[in-house]
Amino acid sequence: MRGKKLLATLAVSAVLFAGCGLKSQEAIIKVNDKKITQAQFDKMFDKQSGGGMLAAMGIDVKKDKNSFIYLLIKERVINELIVKALLDEEIAKRGIEVTNKDVDDAVKEIIDKLGSKEQLDTLLKQNGITASQFKKDLKEEVKMKKLAKELGPTNISDADAKKFYNENINKFKHPDKVRASHILISANPQEIEEIVKSDAKNKGIAGEALKAKVNEEMQAKEAKANQLLAEIKKDPTQFAKLAKENSDDTTTAVKGGDLGFFASKEMVPEFSKAAFSMKPNTVSDKVVKTQYGYHIIYVTDRAAAGQDPFEKVKNDIKGYLENQKQIEMIDNLTESLKKNAKIEYLNPEYNPKTMKEDVQKSFQNSAEEAKKAKQAAEERAKTKKK
Repeated sequence: MRGKKLLATLAVSAVLFAGCGLKSQEAIIKVNDKKITQAQFDKMFDKQSGGGMLAAMGIDVKKDKNSFIYLLIKERVINELIVKALLDEEIAKRGIEVTNKDVDDAVKEIIDKLGSKEQLDTLLKQNGITASQFKKDLKEEVKMKKLAKELGPTNISDADAKKFYNENINKFKHPDKVRASHILISANPQEIEEIVKSDAKNKGIAGEALKAKVNEEMQAKEAKANQLLAEIKKDPTQFAKLAKENSDDTTTAVKGGDLGFFASKEMVPEFSKAAFSMKPNTVSDKVVKTQYGYHIIYVTDRAAAGQDPFEKVKNDIKGYLENQKQIEMIDNLTESLKKNAKIEYLNPEYNPKTMKEDVQKSFQNSAEEAKKAKQAAEERAKTKKK
């Protein structure tokens, strides 16, 4: 009885002081002795639903909490929070720790693969990830790798790698490839139009005046690209320097414009046509225009179509297989921990059984709405015929 009164008091307090943030600290699930709060759920849900393709499509997942997509993400987030709680508990039991040096070493390894710290900074910026958040996420990854090592050996032999290579031989075939660097002077008419209209100096601009202003900006960008091309033709050794200073492709600019090797289909047609018509160590005769703007292309190498030899890809295969083995061991451990865990759903809204029912209802409602829409369309079609 006393416990019920206490829960009732807490529930009332949560409602009264929701504006003070107490509701966000309310426990919604208890995994053994560890509590998962509403705030933790909200944070992970926002992370998984607030970006990427859904955001790009203008879809606000949280707008309708009965929608099929909201419920699917909710179910996934709850499962991930439970798994994290179980693994954190196991890691603590085993005394596994991740030092600052461990994280710094992991960062260095990533920088070495990317080529420079500037490249890493650019990637983080493009994905809206802060340096501190990146290190925090990386720490979790290192922690999982240390746990996997404790679960058993993950070393892959040359024989295992060779077996994978032979069984997936077609994956190691490659088409003709070109290695090139480029300098991009970004020039998209639609984007320029928006910039022109947003400039206070051009307030109310429209029609022919707007079109003329956009053309003027496009011509200025093309002129800049041609000027850079002229400088490079005088001294091709300056290409990397000029790319770093002028290219609007910030991802490759930090590497002197280097795009690495690519197949024809990996680039837009205009770019590929120009690059694949060039010999190594040559600069494009003229500026190449694509939907992205004006490019100056410098082809540095070519590779004929063929089969990557085993020795060339051996280490990549080993890395892939080791990673797969680690994932499998962590998954097996997780299933074992789940079976032996005491999981309490303090808020029934987050109980898998309730969520499954909600998903089924949402799916049925969506199917019924689609059926009604189809019937309405058929009725309209019949009316038109009459």
